[in-house]
Amino acid sequence: MKIDEEVGTRLHPTAEVHPSAELGRGVEIGPYVVIGPDVVIGDNTRIESHAVIQQWTRIGRNCVVKTAAFLGGEPQDHKYKGEQSFLIIGDNNIIREFVTIHRATGEGESTVIGDDNLLMAYCHIGHNCKIGSHITMANMVGISGHVQVEDRVVFGGMVGVHQYTRIGRLAMIGGMSKVVQDVPPFMMVDGRPAHVYDLNVVGCRRAGISARVRGGLRQAYKLLYRSNFNVSQAIEAIEAEVEPSPERDYLLEFVKNIKFGFGGRQLDTPRG
Repeated sequence: MKIDEEVGTRLHPTAEVHPSAELGRGVEIGPYVVIGPDVVIGDNTRIESHAVIQQWTRIGRNCVVKTAAFLGGEPQDHKYKGEQSFLIIGDNNIIREFVTIHRATGEGESTVIGDDNLLMAYCHIGHNCKIGSHITMANMVGISGHVQVEDRVVFGGMVGVHQYTRIGRLAMIGGMSKVVQDVPPFMMVDGRPAHVYDLNVVGCRRAGISARVRGGLRQAYKLLYRSNFNVSQAIEAIEAEVEPSPERDYLLEFVKNIKFGFGGRQLDTPRG
């Protein structure tokens, strides 16, 4: 292991690091790692054996990238024509074995991963995704392109997510689910296709949402999914009957916006 005493980096002699790559203080690069041009790796991040970090990737501080992860590869998208695009990964992420995350399609566009996420083995995150913070993905989760996942979402294993889907904060998705429509915040979904079956009470409690607000969210859940109302009627009932809170209003805004997209996905371009 070659050690740069000035900045404390540790570089295994079998690793290949492009001269234009920037390594922060305390970075550790393991055996047979390949780091491409114009890569930036933040302080105290560890890249383990056989991982590949492709060009225009930015990785933050205190991350762990495990064996054979492949980060920043070209997007799996016919529209990509070699333009400069980015993968931007935040701080304190754990990226396990054989995870693949691709940079974006579109000049100057980015795939973005937030902070404090755990991505377990064989997960895939496609081009132009926006992934928040404090997210857990169990093994073999597949996220298609242009998906938005908000903070504190939990995925069970072997979940597949359709392109342009939006998944709201503190949602929980059961293992082996097929997610083809937006998942509202605070909800638990499961199945093929996935459907809402309960409120994520445990997740809300752990996130510090008060009992009073959780009660309002429970009432909103029942109006949306356990009444005879259609969506418009349920929204009207929630606005009239559920005590206002930032969480209630966020849920309402999320559900209202779904109708502006296509196929139950508010980020998807309407057909017409």
